[in-house]
Amino acid sequence: MRLDLTPYRRSTIGFDRLFDLIETNARSASENYPPFNLERVADDRYRITLAVAGFARDEIEITAQQNLLLVSGKKDDKATSPNFLHVGIATRSFERRFELADFVFVEDARLNDGLLVIDLVREVPEAMKPKSITIKTGQRPTVVEDKRDTDEAQAA
Repeated sequence: MRLDLTPYRRSTIGFDRLFDLIETNARSASENYPPFNLERVADDRYRITLAVAGFARDEIEITAQQNLLLVSGKKDDKATSPNFLHVGIATRSFERRFELADFVFVEDARLNDGLLVIDLVREVPEAMKPKSITIKTGQRPTVVEDKRDTDEAQAA
């Protein structure tokens, strides 16, 4: 199924990134290798676990760019032994993309027992955090008159 968002792009302004995300997710919905879990560990902590059985640490590459996490695995096809009677463990090359929200960073990545665990943390800068503004009481503000208005009225 092809998702066409062109009519909406023409009538909206500033939502380009949102439409790009929707189209990217629609395209990648058919990809299901390697399988993965997404987990919320705490309020600002997340974990992605990918099942990468058969891959060594040096065959997997993790690249974090702004708002994008790319996990790719490249398996050397020549390493497969011709003595296998059946190969049921999928070791084909893969590429998984994860769109990250603003201020989400990779904290750690570990490979253990065929599972690649990537820990993410959301760190909002202090300048971007909401601030509580105290309301003060006191005198009413004084009215400042614009002298230009009174000068024009007198000239007329």
